[in-house]
Amino acid sequence: MNGLYRPHGNRMIAGVCAGLGRRFGMSANTVRLLFALSCLLPGPQFVVYIVLWVMMPNEERHLAGTR
Repeated sequence: MNGLYRPHGNRMIAGVCAGLGRRFGMSANTVRLLFALSCLLPGPQFVVYIVLWVMMPNEERHLAGTR
């Protein structure tokens, strides 16, 4: 399962970083660190995070949709 979804385990807030890490073959902590560092730069990082939170399905919905 290599789709983009928020896994049930390894969540800190909403599972967005864990889902991105799983999708792109990185650890969730690496993605979290990159996100935290990106917040030092100007831009819509928090808006993108919230949009991904809303748009990315939970693991249960993702697995139900692939059956």
